[in-house]
Amino acid sequence: MLLFNSRSPCLALLATTLTGTQVASAIQLDLSSTQSIKSAASTIAHSMMSYYKGNLTGQTVGLLPQPYYWWEAGAMFDQMIHYWYYTGDETYNDVVTQGLLAQISPDKDFMPSNQTLTEGNDDQAFWAFAAMSAAELNFPEPSRKDVSWLALAQAVFNEQASRWETTRCGGGLRWQIFSWNKGYEYKNSISNGCFFQLAARLARYTGNQTYADWAIKTWDWMESTPLVTPQYNIYDGVDMRDNCTKPIPLEWTYNIGTFLMGASSLYNYTDGDPTWRRVTEGMLNGTKVFFPASLGGNIMQEVACEPQQSCNYDQPSFKAYLSRWMAVTTQLAPFSKDFIMPKLQASAAGAAKQCSGAPNGGKTCGRTWNTATWDGKVGVGEEMSALSIIQANLISKVPPPVTADKGGTSQGDPLAGTGTSNSQPSDPLLTRSITMGDRAGAGILTTIVLGGLLGSTWWMSFGS
Repeated sequence: MLLFNSRSPCLALLATTLTGTQVASAIQLDLSSTQSIKSAASTIAHSMMSYYKGNLTGQTVGLLPQPYYWWEAGAMFDQMIHYWYYTGDETYNDVVTQGLLAQISPDKDFMPSNQTLTEGNDDQAFWAFAAMSAAELNFPEPSRKDVSWLALAQAVFNEQASRWETTRCGGGLRWQIFSWNKGYEYKNSISNGCFFQLAARLARYTGNQTYADWAIKTWDWMESTPLVTPQYNIYDGVDMRDNCTKPIPLEWTYNIGTFLMGASSLYNYTDGDPTWRRVTEGMLNGTKVFFPASLGGNIMQEVACEPQQSCNYDQPSFKAYLSRWMAVTTQLAPFSKDFIMPKLQASAAGAAKQCSGAPNGGKTCGRTWNTATWDGKVGVGEEMSALSIIQANLISKVPPPVTADKGGTSQGDPLAGTGTSNSQPSDPLLTRSITMGDRAGAGILTTIVLGGLLGSTWWMSFGS
């Protein structure tokens, strides 16, 4: 993922043309009605999937068109798996399955040849999350006999475990997988948070303690760095060239969201271990920055870019992930429900009102959920975030994610991603010594962008 504010002339022109042509027919949402929530979700899902052209002749299966990066297509498919789970609507299932399978590569590890030169650990992880969600929610398995959702997630985990880097900063993943990419010297929260979450979810699903050990190892490393504050603020990343001592103090919804999901998964896996309750509660406290008191304390805002309207094409989708993971946390750690649900409800109500843009019959979703006047923003991220927060209010209507011994049907391969095959429950890769091969890492900022951001008006105002 990149933080560059690259512009798409077509989307920019569309937003400019449509701003000021507000249609006052926002999506109607009654949060007390399951059918109303499903109807709103259906409208937004259709709008979001209209951006995807990979199922059309001549287009690339599994990819969103420019200006969207590869990782966001994986995140979109994950969102649609949750859409199916919440609503029972199977309309998009075949498209989702086709898109996911098209990007797995011959090694079945979400390292496709069209992305490997620029792919980062966080990018790969978002595709793995889609596969993990498919396993946990019993999404229909692929018809291919050589592929399973669980094995795809295990393949990514195994590859990222082999990239754990200890030459500097005592551990952690780099942002980039390959040394020629900018950000190779950057260790950030999203890549390490994704690895933490994936390990925690695999531990819960499979019952394999070694996945949990990796999750604990990752969290211990995070706590040893300045990336996590005593108040559980999660900062963006650290530069290896100064031994990871100076954090980039930007906060994003998906950073804290991925750690919240991982911590609540471990809380559930350990049957309520006090350590993971403490961390889960800490993460919940850390989310408060994204629900500003100035907006009433319950409406989500991407504080690093939304107030000054500087979000790029990646960042409008970030609220989708925090929304999704907060909802599931209410199932995995039920003590969190009283804190989370008012935020999901108020944010969903705000998002529905913002879905009043002139395109799509006056139901195009904007970005700023604290105002009922469409802000003129359009895109996959805006639609995904609105869909996520609205359908999250169905969380009490669906069962929690399954596990292998409690309803799960996806069959795994613990050696997936290692070049071998083993269907036995033993997992030698996970217990071997970590090598330095394929070291890679994490982050959202490049060295070039960091200086500009830290000198921005936002940082001067937010930092104060």
